[in-house]
Amino acid sequence: MPISRAKLFEHRPAELEVILPEPDHCFRWFEHDYPYDLARWNHHPEFEIHLIRQGSGKLVAGDYIGAFSAGHVALIGPDLPHDWIGDLAPGEYLTGRDVVLQFDGAALLALRKTLPELGDLQPLFEHARRGLAFSGDTAVQAARLMEGIGKAHGLQRLILFLQLLDTLKSAPAPHVQALASPCYAPTLDARSAERINKAFDYLMRELTGDLRLSVIAQQLEMSEPGFSRFFKRNTGHGFIDLMRKFRVQRACRLLLQSDMSVADICFEVGYANLSNFNRHFRIEMNQTPSEYRRETAMHLFNRIAEQPSPYTVGH
Repeated sequence: MPISRAKLFEHRPAELEVILPEPDHCFRWFEHDYPYDLARWNHHPEFEIHLIRQGSGKLVAGDYIGAFSAGHVALIGPDLPHDWIGDLAPGEYLTGRDVVLQFDGAALLALRKTLPELGDLQPLFEHARRGLAFSGDTAVQAARLMEGIGKAHGLQRLILFLQLLDTLKSAPAPHVQALASPCYAPTLDARSAERINKAFDYLMRELTGDLRLSVIAQQLEMSEPGFSRFFKRNTGHGFIDLMRKFRVQRACRLLLQSDMSVADICFEVGYANLSNFNRHFRIEMNQTPSEYRRETAMHLFNRIAEQPSPYTVGH
């Protein structure tokens, strides 16, 4: 008997994956093992390019279910539920199975006013709302670029990312497979989604002020413990932990992009005292704000110093 799509996923709301911004990158690149906590039936507003390095199993994307194996490359559009379910022997564990790249497509297209060439990506992004799987030379080239991005820094990283998008955009028709059916509508828990959106609105609105879990719990007519469990179950993060992560990420940007003192940045991102700020920053970044600023600046300086001078005359 074939697998029943309805029984598997049609009535199972996908979990929202919260993707945190990175202070010095316009997209998020990471690799993970399998099994992995975030490797589950989930959705998020960002686009995702996904490479499978090893193993096999079933990809579920919306109402699509199909096989995947090593070298599989897919582009998943915003809020399309998806999951790569691996075929594992009992106790089997695959190290570095997945390479994932996530980015805000709307923000990228918004740059068309100054970089009109980015408008070429719109058809790719529209088709990706159903999910796209790539094969042939396109998948080979995309996998090579995905691996290269993980080793690159700065402008070179951005160049490889744009090359990756261009490779997918330029894929010949036989190398591209649309996944979910045109009429597919995701089964998302509307009430939970509304509550999560309200919680995020409050989080971002009050991030640099006096943000209190009790206030948002009251607004949603929930107890504090009940709201905490609900938020963690639906986003994978504790509310207070997420507040800390967002504040520290904002601090990282200010440390890299401004001359503000650490103390001024502490108050700018919503902390009332420097000791709490330093403690939370160390939890997230494994170093103090001053160490982060100094080491990042030194790393950038070294990268620049390693580049050959454009004025050097060759022999």
